[in-house]
Amino acid sequence: MEQTSSVRKRSMARQYNAEVMIAGEQLRLRLHDGKLIKDRRYYFHTYPNCFVAHELIEWLVSHKEAADRETAVRIMQHLVDHDILHHVCDKRTEFKDAKLLYRFRKDDGTFPFNTEVKIFIRGQQLYEHLIADKNSILQVREEQGFTYQRSFPGCQLIDWLIQNGEADSRRQGLELCRALQEHGIIQHVAKKRDFFDSGLLYQFCINFRRRRRLSELLTENEQVNDETVMASTQEDNSSESPFLLRRNSSKEFNRAFSVGSNKDPKQVTGGHRGSLNSLQLHPAGFPPLQLSSNSAGWCNPKSVLKRKVTCEELLAPGTPFIKKVLTVIGDALGWGFVVRGMAPCYIQAVDPGSPAAAAGVKVRQFVCQVNGQCVLYLDYRTVTRLVMTGPRTVVLEVMEPME
Repeated sequence: MEQTSSVRKRSMARQYNAEVMIAGEQLRLRLHDGKLIKDRRYYFHTYPNCFVAHELIEWLVSHKEAADRETAVRIMQHLVDHDILHHVCDKRTEFKDAKLLYRFRKDDGTFPFNTEVKIFIRGQQLYEHLIADKNSILQVREEQGFTYQRSFPGCQLIDWLIQNGEADSRRQGLELCRALQEHGIIQHVAKKRDFFDSGLLYQFCINFRRRRRLSELLTENEQVNDETVMASTQEDNSSESPFLLRRNSSKEFNRAFSVGSNKDPKQVTGGHRGSLNSLQLHPAGFPPLQLSSNSAGWCNPKSVLKRKVTCEELLAPGTPFIKKVLTVIGDALGWGFVVRGMAPCYIQAVDPGSPAAAAGVKVRQFVCQVNGQCVLYLDYRTVTRLVMTGPRTVVLEVMEPME
């Protein structure tokens, strides 16, 4: 039991390290685009591709990546501790909110490419290749009565590795896949089996394309270091996986907002907008919604629908509903709306300051299509995945009651 807990803790730590690397790289690219990273001269010496610490802190706060300067410093310290960035002269191990020059290690070639990083990069490359493949092996599949999104049989992944020159033999492919599993890149769908060259189903643990919020690093680090999280993680690793779609489980669809049990809801205050682009979903499918920094609300409110509406009613001639096509362009936090229900799904909540609100998304609208695909008969989990795994711009066809 103690050994299992230790393995689980190492896996969580590796996944957190992966999140730090992804978040750091996304930040680096954004800073290059924003011209905060550039060659700077100090005391007759030019330092290429660096940024001024206090300017970055101001940027993080103004772009709502951190609530205040102190939080921003803590976030940057995480990146320093994980060798993502460093002081240009390596004279300081602490990140200071001052007129000091720092640089991303990837920009000066000092990033430590150890075994863990190399496997992470290999996993990211394989993920991107598989996602881009028109005949991708990542598909909706079933195992023991449960349906899993973007899953693949172990034997098919090894076949793919050999066909695409990623492995010379099945043994080499098996060794690569086991290394990916050991380092938290892939996992058995129920997290109960090691990797085998068989028909067992596996998934990628990490959505490499999801836009990370830097504030997530602080929360996830606390979870990794908190021993009490291990018990709840064991439950989350079973049938409550965010990648899972359970059949004939109506109770699940009534818990889209719940954080704990329905008998003991938790109240949330403060924070930034919840969004659909978060990989760290609640087992029921969504993070708790936090509409504004001074709002307070329950995480499992009742349905906003005044009455139950069926798909047949929406499609009937002369139905008292208006059809609209809305284009939502996601931002760094996501799209800003929450879907709930099963066949048909409906909009449960919309952040007033979100891209969804700007596009005209409203509560009690029924979702008919997502990017041209009919979703009227799908449950909220499937609709959510279509939005999360699709392009940043989402085209929604909705139906709303006539006023």
